[in-house]
Amino acid sequence: MQLGIALRSMGSASRPDLLLACARAAEAAGLDDVWVQDHLAIPPDDAEGSEGRYLDPLTTLAWLAGVTSRIGLGTGVLILPYRSALPTAKAVATVQELSGGRLRLGVGIGWMKSEFRALGVPRSERGRRSDAVLDLLHRGFGAADDVVVEHEQPFLFRPNPARPPIYVGGDGPAAWDRAARFGDGWFPMPRNREALTTGIAELRRRFADAGRGEPEVVTFVSLQDGDARAGRARLDELAGLGVTRAIAGGGRYEDLAGFTRTLDTLVAARDA
Repeated sequence: MQLGIALRSMGSASRPDLLLACARAAEAAGLDDVWVQDHLAIPPDDAEGSEGRYLDPLTTLAWLAGVTSRIGLGTGVLILPYRSALPTAKAVATVQELSGGRLRLGVGIGWMKSEFRALGVPRSERGRRSDAVLDLLHRGFGAADDVVVEHEQPFLFRPNPARPPIYVGGDGPAAWDRAARFGDGWFPMPRNREALTTGIAELRRRFADAGRGEPEVVTFVSLQDGDARAGRARLDELAGLGVTRAIAGGGRYEDLAGFTRTLDTLVAARDA
């Protein structure tokens, strides 16, 4: 199982010095990746915990690529219908190119009504818009001679590094179908054992029906600070269910010491 940790790219913890220190600490600890969140327009009455401050995820990862050397850089998750297809594909390709192929692209269709309203994007179109971005990502990164056509206009999709892995978020048949069609795996939010077992079985069936190999499963895991034994047991449980990549996250921190408590617990659980 691959192990990562969430960075707080929101609120007061998203200041540059702390982001840098946390990313470098995770890299020094030998973790596989760090992950950032995505919100664009938090209303004033829903800003508790973030104060409405969210850094753009792809811009943040591009910056982190320049101050790290090995660790993977993930979106957990990028909300696809918030952005049009071509600029999104260009930004994804740019981060993948500049990072040396370290991007892990978790994606979702979104849920917050107020954000869709602020963007002027009909929430009812989120599935269709998400599929359009995913379709272009596949055509762009897989294009012969880097030539892609959008709206009857051929153009060169460059830079064109290797496509990053795509992990599709969400629950239920639509998410599993989207993952089997466009993704390398599934990115469910933390769920109970029964729901996760059912979801992984459905995902595997869809991948098999599509003639594809074993899917990856990526999810967040909450760890009790300082309890390496319980952390090890939880990681083993998830691995037994078919989770291939676990991300420690969900807790709030305001300084490096707070982040390090979760990091140390994850490392201890890994090594137990």
